[in-house]
Amino acid sequence: QVQLVESGGGLVQPGGSLRLSCAAAGNIFRIAVLGWYRQAPGKQRELVARITNSGATNYADSVKGRFTISRDNAKNTVYLQMSSLKPEDTAVYYCNLKASSWADYWGQGTQVTVSS
Repeated sequence: QVQLVESGGGLVQPGGSLRLSCAAAGNIFRIAVLGWYRQAPGKQRELVARITNSGATNYADSVKGRFTISRDNAKNTVYLQMSSLKPEDTAVYYCNLKASSWADYWGQGTQVTVSS
């Protein structure tokens, strides 16, 4: 079993920045693909960014150039640096760790609200 704990969400003005963190307890972090997803009210959960165990990344078109995902295997932590935030980025953000079809874990979510 792997526990994921997100932090760093909050209220920020449009154009501002936030950094989300997700700390994992478990010994499969290094081999896992890590992702950040988000779910806005009334919408489906969507992929925001993903990073493989070799460091390859991919992003949703809506966040390219504004968000950066990174991982620190020594700290078992994945980050999402969010800049130039827009009101449409408002959502609950979830961390995901997937090491296999049966090792697929989610955090509890952290609220990000972009509003003036």
